Amino acid sequence: MPINAGFEFGKAEEKYQNAKTEEEELEALEEMLRTAPSHKGSEKFRGDIRLKIKKLRESIIKSKKRGRGKKGIRKEDLQAVIVGLTNSGKSSILKSITNANPRIASYGFTTIEPEIGTLNYEGCNIQIIDLPPIASENFDHGIVNNAEVLLIVIEKIHEIDPILEAIKNKDAKKIIVFNKIDAHEDNTKRKIQETLKTKKYNFVLTSTLTGEGLEELKEKIFKSFKVIRIYTRHPGKKEDNIPVVMKPESTLEQVAEKILHGYSKKVKYAKIFGPSAKFLGQKVGLKHILKDKDVIEFYT
Repeated sequence: MPINAGFEFGKAEEKYQNAKTEEEELEALEEMLRTAPSHKGSEKFRGDIRLKIKKLRESIIKSKKRGRGKKGIRKEDLQAVIVGLTNSGKSSILKSITNANPRIASYGFTTIEPEIGTLNYEGCNIQIIDLPPIASENFDHGIVNNAEVLLIVIEKIHEIDPILEAIKNKDAKKIIVFNKIDAHEDNTKRKIQETLKTKKYNFVLTSTLTGEGLEELKEKIFKSFKVIRIYTRHPGKKEDNIPVVMKPESTLEQVAEKILHGYSKKVKYAKIFGPSAKFLGQKVGLKHILKDKDVIEFYT
């Protein structure tokens, strides 16, 4: 322990000595650097800690690349993809709006393969994929090119153009997620907001620390998809909680086939409760066109 080191540094140093993994060592070293004495006599000591941190970060990234193959990702009905530069807070966004628990660290390029989470919004499960940073060799252009919705996470407005230039998918709906907004004062927030409005971006200001903008982000993601939600139920029982997600103008036959291939051939008729019904429990055939939040009872 260096001269004049405090109690917090001592705890961090003990944590480093007892670390069992490289990740634990890195976390302890970063604490040691934060709490180490800052004076002329400690410059070399602090430099040694920085060098250890640098080497550990490189080692962790290399070991992850060696130890993991590329994930095969099954595309769900609703899928949004997170893209951005390193350390923009992409992983924190994923963790805040889905059930995923990705590793979040202070060093760059922590995400070296796609991380997947599920956002449940108004009964719909939306697959959210966080890709490695755009500058990473592991950035997957294939996933981006097939995405319907892209969440472009930034910390500064000037980051938008180079990210958009790197993305070839011009058809995807794009949401600019200006993250870490808690770091700015109200006046700066207003200027950021006005600039993004002037440029006519679909955007939201977010903070994973305070929760600001996260509910708005979830709503924007959901509304980016052109879908209808169809609920099914057995006669006399409550409808299923999770809807069948369909394209607008879908028919009863298409819903039956999505539930089970060949099922529509067994259906004689159905009863509809919802927006497309002329009255509750209207009896309809397979060519009936459905609307959002219709509830169906199939009769075979």
